[in-house]
Amino acid sequence: MTSTATPSQRPHAPLWLLALVTFSGTLAMHIFVPALPIAAKNLGAGMGAMQMTVSLYILGLAVGQLLYGPMADRFGRRPVLLFGLGLYSAAGLVAALAPDVHALITARLFQAIGGCAGLVLGRSIVRDTAGPQEATRRLALMNLMVTVGPSIAPLVGGALATALGWRSIFYALFALGIVGLLFTWRLLPETGTPGARLDASALARNYGQLLRSPAFLGFSIGGGCATTSMYAFIASAPFIFVDQLHRPAHEAGIYLAILVSGVWLGSFLTSHLIQRVRVDRLMIRSNALSVLAAFVLLGGVLSGHLSVPLAVGTMFLYTVGAGMASPAALTQAISVNPQVIGSASGLYGSTQMAVGALCTALAGMGHQNPALAAAIVLAGAGIVAQLSFAVALRHQKKLADAAAA
Repeated sequence: MTSTATPSQRPHAPLWLLALVTFSGTLAMHIFVPALPIAAKNLGAGMGAMQMTVSLYILGLAVGQLLYGPMADRFGRRPVLLFGLGLYSAAGLVAALAPDVHALITARLFQAIGGCAGLVLGRSIVRDTAGPQEATRRLALMNLMVTVGPSIAPLVGGALATALGWRSIFYALFALGIVGLLFTWRLLPETGTPGARLDASALARNYGQLLRSPAFLGFSIGGGCATTSMYAFIASAPFIFVDQLHRPAHEAGIYLAILVSGVWLGSFLTSHLIQRVRVDRLMIRSNALSVLAAFVLLGGVLSGHLSVPLAVGTMFLYTVGAGMASPAALTQAISVNPQVIGSASGLYGSTQMAVGALCTALAGMGHQNPALAAAIVLAGAGIVAQLSFAVALRHQKKLADAAAA
């Protein structure tokens, strides 16, 4: 439906259902993290291999954000969402039955590609079915699901793994996917206008234009390093808390929920500071907070003073900085070229997830000392973010000066 349709002409899409399918994709990102040490022992796999189940899930979300939008315009929201939920459900069942870590890694990748459908299409369906004011309210709920999913996932995963074993996590995700699939099939009408031509050349041209822009690349890579780099610690956390600090497995989920809640606080602070602080300054200063926290954590590890309070405290500050930098970097990135905002948004989101997957994979290489590996990755990512932001802002200023002249 077009935006000119009256409310009575627009199809109805249950908001709770859109929240459910969005929540499904984000919940699966970190729900398995508290069970990584348990599953590693059961499957006879190393830390690096188990962390691939997280990094490839994040990579799947990166790929999906580039694919689902054009596919939904061509084939319709409903069939593409049904396909994604079906893939998500089937991959969850395969993961639950995985005989070895390689099968589990593959299943997680396909689970992510399927789960990304709800994440992307939930927002599209909201725009199809609501006017501007109502769409803003509904999109706020979608964004809340994106934050709530990763926040409560470690608690849910830790409880399931402790009570029923690590495979119960994937049986639960399989059930969640089936519920979403059935309700979508029964209750969700087609909300778009299928038949739009897949103009691959136009997409490639838009993406190429953005990738040639130092400003966009700086804000995009910097935004990823400032925000999703925290996934490196999240994926390493069970090994840090359980193996290095000798805490019970269920406590890892509690610590992770505290850390991810820092993103909420950062977003809250940004909504109040943005009226008084320029976006570029807010972006730089909030990432500086994350860099400081990462180096304090690194210092604690190198000096042999690693403890639960140190790890949780420094990482909470890191995620507060990430929560503040995230909206600022996104705003700067999509403002580089107002003619291709849609492509910029998709490419920025994909870059964020790709950086998160890379940081997680790099942290997984330090299986001898996961805390040291995670701290090095976070400190390095923070520095790269500051340098990237500086390059982007300098290029942006040159363009503004040239335009003014």
